[in-house]
Amino acid sequence: MRTCTSILLLFLLFISNGYSQSRQDTGYYLMYTGCKGVTVTTYPLPKKDTVAIPVRVRRHISPVPQHSPFLTVHGNVMYDVYYQSNVDTPYVEKDVYQHTVQTFLDINIRNQCPLRVAFSTNMGNSSLFRNVTGLNLRYTNRDFKNMLMNNARHWDAGRLQQLQQLQLLRDSLELRANEISRLKYKLQAPSGLQQVIEAKERALYASARDSLAKLPSYAMENVNLSQHWPPKNNWQKPEYSKADTALQKFTAERKTAAEQLDSLQKEFARFDKLYQQRKKQFGANNERLMDVLAQSRNNKELSDNLHTMNLPDTVLPRGYKTLLAIRSIGLGRTLVDYSELTAKDISILGVQAEYNPSYYVAFATGMVDYRFRNFIVNENRSRQYLNLIRVGTGMREGNNIILTWYTGKKQLYNFNTDTSGTGAQSAPDYNIMGISLEGKWQLNKHNYLVGEIAKSSLPYYARAAEKESAMGSVFQFGNRSNEAYSVKSFSFIPLTGTSINAMYKRMGANFQSFSLYTTGSAQSAWLLRIDQPFFRKQLTVSASIRQNDFTSLYQNVDYHTSTIFKSIQGTLRIRKWPVVSIGYSPSSQLMKLSDDHFTENLFYTLVGSLSHFFQYRGIMMNTVLSYTRFYNKQTDSSFVYFNSKNILLNHTVFLGRFTLSGSLSAATNQDYALYGADGNLQFKVTRWLETGGGLKYNKQTVYNLEQVGYTANARVNIPKIGEVALMGDKGFIPGANKQLVPNNTGRLTYTKIF
Repeated sequence: MRTCTSILLLFLLFISNGYSQSRQDTGYYLMYTGCKGVTVTTYPLPKKDTVAIPVRVRRHISPVPQHSPFLTVHGNVMYDVYYQSNVDTPYVEKDVYQHTVQTFLDINIRNQCPLRVAFSTNMGNSSLFRNVTGLNLRYTNRDFKNMLMNNARHWDAGRLQQLQQLQLLRDSLELRANEISRLKYKLQAPSGLQQVIEAKERALYASARDSLAKLPSYAMENVNLSQHWPPKNNWQKPEYSKADTALQKFTAERKTAAEQLDSLQKEFARFDKLYQQRKKQFGANNERLMDVLAQSRNNKELSDNLHTMNLPDTVLPRGYKTLLAIRSIGLGRTLVDYSELTAKDISILGVQAEYNPSYYVAFATGMVDYRFRNFIVNENRSRQYLNLIRVGTGMREGNNIILTWYTGKKQLYNFNTDTSGTGAQSAPDYNIMGISLEGKWQLNKHNYLVGEIAKSSLPYYARAAEKESAMGSVFQFGNRSNEAYSVKSFSFIPLTGTSINAMYKRMGANFQSFSLYTTGSAQSAWLLRIDQPFFRKQLTVSASIRQNDFTSLYQNVDYHTSTIFKSIQGTLRIRKWPVVSIGYSPSSQLMKLSDDHFTENLFYTLVGSLSHFFQYRGIMMNTVLSYTRFYNKQTDSSFVYFNSKNILLNHTVFLGRFTLSGSLSAATNQDYALYGADGNLQFKVTRWLETGGGLKYNKQTVYNLEQVGYTANARVNIPKIGEVALMGDKGFIPGANKQLVPNNTGRLTYTKIF
């Protein structure tokens, strides 16, 4: 292929050279720059009585301006259907299927404004899980920063003034390099040396002939010149003066050329030094841009730093200060996560926005959809609404003071509470409102404090006796039951690499906000977490203690506990050694008691794992060993493996297109033991087809049950269509009477990335 390309280029150049008058003084040769690259380089053709000097001439081609399209769209589309013959405990359902359609689109308007569109819908026949559909259009300055980072990596430096200066310097260097090559060739080429020798021979010849002519006659008596030199018939007297003049002229030319060469070499060294300095400065500016994008503490600092760099529109679009100041804009199903005492981790169907140039403004309005801990549960709830406005001064990442006003409707889960003393139940009134003042104090680069105080309206049952409006109860400063306080701190110690997080909050019995579900009892919560690396960050230990640091609508209304939950986790990473991780932390399990009642049980879990990715005789392998211990009781949970010990060993071998994996497992408690083994083989047939399957075996003691299951899967990547994945599995899940029951699952997934 390369030979054919060379012949074709030579043929075209031959035709071009023959028919173009402008090419008559120029020749060509080919230079390979890679397996597929051919560079055409020109050199001047030799004129008559001259010597050809092949000198490369760089042909500068002005770059074609690249116009950014108005709209670029990238993303993916996914459809998934999942079938399960039995749902695991504590939910008991059969033949459940669920369809999911989702798409994520990254939209960029003229390479200046990145937007993200997300759509998803889940629907199925389960009475437990919700059918959820959501559409979200979102802009964040984080995506804008990522776009700037990408532009910086692909910086079109040809349009920068710095590179234009570099290009001029490079042209000057090339001209001087060509002239130096010509002079060196003139002084050192064999033809030039031959001319020097001939000139010296002519001068010596003329000098010798002149000396012989001046000798007296008696000295020439024994010399018979007529027999040797010169011949009598055609000899003429040489012109001695012309030979001397030619030698002097030629010597002067070579001296001048040598002086020019020395001057050009010094000038070339000076220009080369300047070129290298400018080139280094240009690279430093590019690195500085990357540092500014990555290390600026807040949007204002980033905007000021970018302003001083005089960047082109290809890197820094117009209106970048405004785009950086807009922290986020969300439309549709969007997240509201503002403060500890107002609205935290709330999903709404509506609009939210944050704007923070040097002052701070934010608002959110919409229908409350779900909190992230209970979005799967299909429960009957009244419609809830959130309206919130925040104004303040300062940067969110630095010192700031922010005032928040919130109002809306929120269902109370203690609506049977009666404080009137008559025993009658009040009509539910879910309107709430409140006000909070939050401040952040950035002590230094590694330490800050966040404090917040809030006061809300009283619940409707507490306002009934006083016949007070919701707004009026907010400003009852003599009543302290509807107040809340929160303090958070973060510290980092660079010398030891220690991170410390602490939090304390106090909530009155009648305090209401969108961050809390429970009312009716005063609560205190606190948290302390420490992350500490050891042995040059090879060992990382994280430990925390907390009390009441969670909220759940499944807890009783008057929930209060003095239990302190503790957790600790350590991870050891040593190069070429297995990664070891051990953790001890509380866990929870959600239980359905009836159609409208759920409960959540808490217990401790010990988890340890060891994983190692290694190579043995050229074969890549991976081994994982894990151990789990549940510290729960049968009265706490319907989980079959209550108070059980579980161990799992998995080994995977990568053999080119084949991937072999196998595992052994054991789960034991005081009643019985369950042992399992399975093996799986994956085969990558081609780039677009992959298939696999496996077998699994279970043995349960006491009940003497032996069960065999299987699994199969396939993945097909169809060009321009997408990827289709199929999965079928026959397994076993805990059932009634502590026995395993068969469970068949299947999945079909289609994915298209564009």
